[in-house]
Amino acid sequence: MRYSVERGWGWGRCAPSPLLLLTLLLFAAPFGLLGEETRQVSLEVIPNSLGAPQNLLHIRAVGTNSTLHYVWSSLGPPAVVLVATDTPHSTLSVNWSHLLSPEPDGGLMVLPKDSIQFSSALVFTRLLEFDSTNVSDTAAEPPGRPYPPYSLADFSWNNITDSLDPATLSATFQGHPVNDPTRTFANGSLAFRVQAFSRSSRPAQSPRLLHTADTCQLEVALVGASPRGNRSLFGLEVVATLGQGPDCPSMQEQHSIDDEYAPAVFQLDQLLWGSLPSGFAQWRPVAYSQKQGDRASALPCHASPLHPALAYPLPQSPIVRAFFGSQNNFCAFNLTFGASTGPGYWDQHYLSWSMLLGVGFPPVDGLSPLVLGIMAVALGAPGLMLLGGGLVLLLHHKKYSEYQSIN
Repeated sequence: MRYSVERGWGWGRCAPSPLLLLTLLLFAAPFGLLGEETRQVSLEVIPNSLGAPQNLLHIRAVGTNSTLHYVWSSLGPPAVVLVATDTPHSTLSVNWSHLLSPEPDGGLMVLPKDSIQFSSALVFTRLLEFDSTNVSDTAAEPPGRPYPPYSLADFSWNNITDSLDPATLSATFQGHPVNDPTRTFANGSLAFRVQAFSRSSRPAQSPRLLHTADTCQLEVALVGASPRGNRSLFGLEVVATLGQGPDCPSMQEQHSIDDEYAPAVFQLDQLLWGSLPSGFAQWRPVAYSQKQGDRASALPCHASPLHPALAYPLPQSPIVRAFFGSQNNFCAFNLTFGASTGPGYWDQHYLSWSMLLGVGFPPVDGLSPLVLGIMAVALGAPGLMLLGGGLVLLLHHKKYSEYQSIN
């Protein structure tokens, strides 16, 4: 099943300096400078030629001289493989007999191979839970006594075709543990909602991440699951392929003076796979304990430092191994949501968090109209005072220059 739409390519591909960005915001934006490139986007569930349907979602975004491939799957733990090529004619090749075998190497390819400019992957391996009852330090690591984690490789997932929405270019992987003896997920689920976009824009719902044609958004939502403690905090273990070399990807923080798009949040966190432009993941360090995602339900999101994933065996993602092979190394980090005080999952048994995944330069948040207006007033007021003072002096000088002395 395939759906496609034209998509714009906007500010996300350029990386202006802060001074140039401010200049553009103050002078270019009011005159409607756009400069978008068009991409043709298709959203397709790859059919299994060998039998039962499998959850393999392919997002293909074709530009004038390039193609972006996002391959999402819940075969094993939920994972995504991101590939950028320098041709508009690159295609995804799936060998189902290899992909579903114990040795899936070579079961997933983007052709032609020599067109690949960048590739990376993220795997969401475990759902974490901590008891924060007796934790007073909000920055503690870990944030409480850990419960046994849920391995997402042991979840049962819905048929992705049933959730495919062509109107919003989205699909949702929704799952629960296969074995749930305590019925923790009897009325709950963990969902990964994936969405592509037709143009550069910003969603109405918090955290309102600015997306471009080079990005795909993931929203993770834990809904209705029974916590194992009265004040349980949840988290995700995330595994990433290495950067452009032997080291882990780098984690960076971007700060702003503007919080209009996400009230009280002045920061963007970024995972970078190499020197820009390359692949990136981007998110605000905030999650929400209510669906409307307002300030009252905002929860802090803490990312641990990346470290080589050598301490224990990780659940294997068939699509990641099929594309990268068995010799690839990984780095891992944890995301934890909430604190022992304030709002939490315990309020409504709801938790959501969003991130962007893309190639190129991460989208740059411009200053909002409100902040621009304040800056205009702040910068304009001294100018008006100088102008007014100059006019007074000019008129005063003119008054006395017209006086004719009497000899």
